[in-house]
Amino acid sequence: MKTEDVITKETGTSVQSLASMAGEGVVVYPESLNVAGDAKFFIGRDGKGKWLYIVTPARSSDTLADFQGEESSQSTNGSSIVVKKCALNHHNASKLQSVFPFTRPVAIGLTNSYGFGDRLGLANAGHLRALKGYNFRPILAQQSIRELTRTQRTPEDVMDAAVWAVFQEGYRKGFGADADHLKTTDDVDRLIKAGFTMFTIDPSDHVVNGVTELSHDELTKKVKALPWQDFGDSMDKLLDRYKDKTFKLDSTHSITANEREVLEACLKYMAAIINIRRIHTHLRTKHADYACEIEVSIDETDTVTTPFEHFFIVSELKRMGVGFVSLAPRFVGDFEKGIEYKGDIGLFKDHYLQHVSIAKYFGNYKISFHSGSDKFRVYEAVGALEQTLIHVKTAGTSYLEALKVVAMRDAPLFKKILDFSVGLYDGEKKSYHVTADMRKIKAGKDYRDDELEGLFQSADVRQALHVTYGRVLTEKDEKGGFLFRTRIYECLEKNEDLHYQLLIKHFHRHLAPFKNWK
Repeated sequence: MKTEDVITKETGTSVQSLASMAGEGVVVYPESLNVAGDAKFFIGRDGKGKWLYIVTPARSSDTLADFQGEESSQSTNGSSIVVKKCALNHHNASKLQSVFPFTRPVAIGLTNSYGFGDRLGLANAGHLRALKGYNFRPILAQQSIRELTRTQRTPEDVMDAAVWAVFQEGYRKGFGADADHLKTTDDVDRLIKAGFTMFTIDPSDHVVNGVTELSHDELTKKVKALPWQDFGDSMDKLLDRYKDKTFKLDSTHSITANEREVLEACLKYMAAIINIRRIHTHLRTKHADYACEIEVSIDETDTVTTPFEHFFIVSELKRMGVGFVSLAPRFVGDFEKGIEYKGDIGLFKDHYLQHVSIAKYFGNYKISFHSGSDKFRVYEAVGALEQTLIHVKTAGTSYLEALKVVAMRDAPLFKKILDFSVGLYDGEKKSYHVTADMRKIKAGKDYRDDELEGLFQSADVRQALHVTYGRVLTEKDEKGGFLFRTRIYECLEKNEDLHYQLLIKHFHRHLAPFKNWK
């Protein structure tokens, strides 16, 4: 945190003076103090919420004109000044980005990175505080189309929340913005318009599952019928490239595939690879001058990504000229939403190291962990290995920390949310990898208030809350008002310090295994 002396030196004004200019009872976020020309910018909080304040000499109006807000004239130390109080809205976020480049997202590149999904738009400041001292670059505006639909937010809402958090915390090292799990070119265009810089292509709708159950004749027949012309290849050429060939990855690992394994990989992933290339081509032609990066996601499949499948997918993407900075495989074991890793951690390490060796063989890219919330055993294992390139994605765990604040500060509201979520779980879980048992959760009224915080140790409760977030945040009562959303936001805004403290503590558990990574 900046000291009072540093702030005074940088801005020529003390925090107390700026708070006084902003108005009675305004609390200034010291890290947000920035100067552009003769204008001083900072974020302050009063009894009605947060605001952007701009202080300029009375004679200067050019800076103020671009921002929406209310102006007031004052006299301080014999000089006339103008103070403008601006809402933290989309217009002002866009104007702030034009004044302060560090509030614009960038392409992170081949650097270890951490994705912080923020479904409520209130957590990113806590994320940035948690990241201090760790050598990861943050991906703050991270939201999938599925999440946008369920929360009824727009890409601009997500971006704006990240911009205000970055400005509030004075984070200047560069943050990314992940348009997560994209499936169409229309989605790409929509997220580019909002300024996103990372595009996670999800071809899961095109993956063919169940290939291992086919007979050899059925498998061969289906492979022959694939769209080879679109793939720019032939079955004979493909078999010649891979069948019974040994690829030496490093001193420890190599890959060899028999004909059956090659045909299975081809049938399972050809349409997916074509789809990845189609979206990549759209991005690199229609938006040729747009600075961005691509992640390939193959984690949402029914079966584990074998080392050969990983090798095959990357080899074919390289052949097609598709570039990317990270790839998310479906790891061995269970990466269920919102809970600890389930599986043999020794086996996971063996498979992980094979995935890393493949990435290095092809010139290096990041191995990405999706459903990364609360996989502490995995991070302990990976963090203890030789440093590699990784990207981690979390989202639901931050939402759960927000609900923990509600449980600690508004028990009646949390009990209603719990009952609501348990009742909706079976219907809402269909698009998620979860295994919670609602029979293990009591009715809200049967828990004492002092038991509620402890419920967040329960995998069943965590998953019930995790998958129902969309309905919790958007459901309305008979009068058209939000059933829970408004009270959740009020609780979090009133208890902002507690919210940040919980996020910092929780993400330190995620990040601590990597404390020695440089």
